[in-house]
Amino acid sequence: MAPRPPARAGSIEQLLAAKEIVVTCGSGGVGKTTTAAALGAMAVTRHGGRVLVLTVDPARRLANALGLEGFGNVERQVPVSAFTEAGVKPRGEMWAAMLDTRQSWDDLVRRHAPDKKTVEQILGNSLYQNFAGRFVQSHDYIAMERLYEIHATGNYDLVVVDTPPTRNAVDFLDAPERMAEFFSSRFLRLLIAPYRSRLMNFASKPFYQVADRVLGTQFLQDIAEFFILFQTMYAGFVSRAQSVSALLRDKRTTFVAVSTLEAAPLHEVEYFIAELERRRLHLGAIVLNKVLPSYLLDSGSTRIATALEDDAKTVADAIAGAGEDRDQLARVLTEVAESWLRFSVVAHREAEQRAELAVAPEVVAAVPFFEDDIADLRGLLQLGEKIWK
Repeated sequence: MAPRPPARAGSIEQLLAAKEIVVTCGSGGVGKTTTAAALGAMAVTRHGGRVLVLTVDPARRLANALGLEGFGNVERQVPVSAFTEAGVKPRGEMWAAMLDTRQSWDDLVRRHAPDKKTVEQILGNSLYQNFAGRFVQSHDYIAMERLYEIHATGNYDLVVVDTPPTRNAVDFLDAPERMAEFFSSRFLRLLIAPYRSRLMNFASKPFYQVADRVLGTQFLQDIAEFFILFQTMYAGFVSRAQSVSALLRDKRTTFVAVSTLEAAPLHEVEYFIAELERRRLHLGAIVLNKVLPSYLLDSGSTRIATALEDDAKTVADAIAGAGEDRDQLARVLTEVAESWLRFSVVAHREAEQRAELAVAPEVVAAVPFFEDDIADLRGLLQLGEKIWK
């Protein structure tokens, strides 16, 4: 008999109760960071335990909302007073950290370099100082490295990760393997070979002559020195990349895709869903932000709006008081009816899009438009309530 497939979560609440790592992902500007913080806050108030939200470049108002000062690479506990002011009593502890790319890379070098001298040489290298903050895969790689490091400590019952904002939502998934491949690439071997040995064969010499004219001898030497030093940590990179990949595939890890129903981010999240399925990674939920309210789907209200649009003049005559401009009132009623019907069309389209997405994840949750920006813990919990059950 084939093994029974695992039970599917019926809600965000059930999903988070069964996981240790929740990776929120999506394109920029869709509310990903706020959603991650809201998930963490809800888990603390409903489930308890120690919950960490690891975020990347959050808006400063989010740090203020959590009552944190000096928000950075080291985890900080959200004060209980922040929950008290929001009118709730937490059942556990909420911690938060903001990924500091440079500091995380420095810590990684200290951990993997073979000796103290190599550590000092790498940290003092001018190319490294640019690489740690600007290399194309640097930010994505170190986010996954930091996740692995934190999870390995066992200090937290749940870690919610706000992934780096990238043009391609799967960049951070590939970052560990790409980083390892880069440091073992044929190009780098060609580049640093003459500086490992004074002997160059005839076939390779033209390459270095051209490179020397274009880049300059000193620049080539600086690059070679940097990568020779970095390759002393290659074994550590490969080992950790494999461990990170295994952690992402672990049954204790799930992904939450955050999007709006606008065309560009929706296309991005659909692509991301396909990539997760191809890689056999667990998609637990989709959170759709800025969704129109469900009352716009009510057929009775739509019939009333249609009737009002058709008979605005009659309605205006019936309700107008003495001296009122009935034509002006009729125009206002017509505009109200037309506005309702337009929004109703969009709401039905959104509902169809949500239904199409619902076949992929275990949970699809919708967050309506909020009149004001979320600027405190109370607002985060209000958002969380919308997606929890």
